[in-house]
Amino acid sequence: MQPKNKHPKRRKYDATFKDDVLKMIANGQSVAYVAQALGISEALIYKWKQRIKGKEKNYPSSQASDALVENQRLLQRISQLETEREILKKALAIISRQT
Repeated sequence: MQPKNKHPKRRKYDATFKDDVLKMIANGQSVAYVAQALGISEALIYKWKQRIKGKEKNYPSSQASDALVENQRLLQRISQLETEREILKKALAIISRQT
């Protein structure tokens, strides 16, 4: 007879599943209902909520984050336009010499 494990294997949940669970709670469903419906413990859901809160403190707000993304995109566009301008200047200089 084999001895039984005191602790069953831990199930792992991917990030999308966790996000979906937290969205359900954010939309007004109770933690108890979601936990029972999905077969997970309430404590696990509360732990995921705490981790998200901790991450939010480390990162700027979504508006600031969006502004940073937009700023990066604009900087890339400026760089591209400056490169195109330099190419056009060189082309104009070559054409001017030939005539």
